[in-house]
Amino acid sequence: MSRTEQAQQKAAILVQALPWLGHFQGRTIVVKFGGNAMTDAALMDSFAEDLVFLRLAGIRPVIVHGGGPQISAALDKLGIESHFTAGLRVTTPETMEVVRMVLVGQVQRDIVGRLNDHGSYAVGLSGEDARLFTATRRPAIVDGEEVDIGLVGEVTEVEPGVVEGLLADGRIPVVSSVARGTDGQIYNVNADTAAAALAVALRAEKLIMLTDVEGLYANWPADDEVISRLSADELAEMLPTLSSGMIPKMEACLHAVRGGVPAAHVLDGRVPHSVLLELVTDEGIGTMVVPGGKP
Repeated sequence: MSRTEQAQQKAAILVQALPWLGHFQGRTIVVKFGGNAMTDAALMDSFAEDLVFLRLAGIRPVIVHGGGPQISAALDKLGIESHFTAGLRVTTPETMEVVRMVLVGQVQRDIVGRLNDHGSYAVGLSGEDARLFTATRRPAIVDGEEVDIGLVGEVTEVEPGVVEGLLADGRIPVVSSVARGTDGQIYNVNADTAAAALAVALRAEKLIMLTDVEGLYANWPADDEVISRLSADELAEMLPTLSSGMIPKMEACLHAVRGGVPAAHVLDGRVPHSVLLELVTDEGIGTMVVPGGKP
């Protein structure tokens, strides 16, 4: 391919992005960042480039992150054994200290630093800051019975003022998924559900969930066909049949669209620039969930 042809190809991609950039300009998009993309330096860099690109294009991105692999690694180093029940980390007070330290002091700092390699954009927040998230203790459900799993919380209230202020100032908020309860305890909250709750509170245009699969499969593991689009009612019907790893993500998408977010997406975070591929190309990738019933 000649240099002219290469330049024309790049120009065609930019032209294709124009209507989408125009549509999303001034709108808020919440991105849940997690999975293998958080442990791969190249993928983290491409993610940071995507979010800064959106910010420079006049879009208002917000990041909510967890950090399961980093938490497990830190616990291993300290000789603290990790236990999971129904896919949720059993969180003792000792474990909670490590969770808080890793999410706010390590993972968040890394994301903020990579974004700020491109300018003065990112500001880190904890769900504790300005009472952004309030949580209540939640049990795990095993065989229909409630099981106590310690300091694990469910976000029950969101006060988005601090995030809205940062967005108005042109910043990219980076939010760690810990929260304070009305009982004064600090809780480990699921980043998927926290992102959905924040998207609803901010009246976001989209919720984007980055994960380690291509999207929601129609009939896994029998085949690997990815559902490109489905309604809230269709998703609600599928939820009981999904794998334990996908249920929190798809429940978060369902909560978001039923709470007023126009669309929620599950994308493969292992694909470089997956956020841009979804938002500013005609084809898109992954699975999109929209409000409404079955067609």
